[in-house]
Amino acid sequence: MAAMLGGGDGMPLEQWFFEMPVCTRWWTTATVITGVLVQCHILTPFQLFYSFRAVFHKQQYWRLLSTFIYFGPLSLNLLFHIFFIQRYARMLEESAASVAHFSWLLAYAATTLLAIAPLFNQAFLGTTLSSTLVYIWSRRNPDTRLSFLGVLQFKAPWLPWVLIAFNVVLHGHWPKDELCGIAVGHVWYFFNDIYPSTHGGHRPMDPPQWWIRLFERAALPAGPDSDVHAAAINRDVAAPAVADVR
Repeated sequence: MAAMLGGGDGMPLEQWFFEMPVCTRWWTTATVITGVLVQCHILTPFQLFYSFRAVFHKQQYWRLLSTFIYFGPLSLNLLFHIFFIQRYARMLEESAASVAHFSWLLAYAATTLLAIAPLFNQAFLGTTLSSTLVYIWSRRNPDTRLSFLGVLQFKAPWLPWVLIAFNVVLHGHWPKDELCGIAVGHVWYFFNDIYPSTHGGHRPMDPPQWWIRLFERAALPAGPDSDVHAAAINRDVAAPAVADVR
């Protein structure tokens, strides 16, 4: 299981789990626990989906989080989503400047998806959030080569579109979850990785200082040379290649 989920050859499952960065670890854990609770009939999907009326009229605020951690009961589909979370979310978090920077990305994506979900009648947003992270990772690693099912070879920027094509073939319709995730991810990628180079280094999507202090419990280092950005790290440090996407 650890090898299948990207833990590494011969790596014990416990070691693989605790070596995951903190945000990815908590998201993975919450996803597995929620799937188990639904499988055991302790929870039902009706208690977990996002509904504007249920949240803001009935004060069921837990739905703002539960919609991102439910991918279905125990099944191959759940394992597929766990693979994508721990693979691509993990690589994005490991290349981020800090936990604060990656958690700010998650906060932006989650808030945006919650705002637009009623427009597209989306009840569960975990797949959409995962698609957002996959898109950002794919754009930041343009030279990484991937293999889909050991048959189709392509570069990383094509990954979101390959997954969409696979869904169209498999289900016969365009997956709005993945398309919304791509749109939200592109907004972040543009303002975080492209916009600063044409606007004097201004980074509108960087976390505010109060957010960084909240997560790091320390004063920000002074001086422009200490301002490390996730995108810069990604360009300087090659992300590990993904041998196969299943």
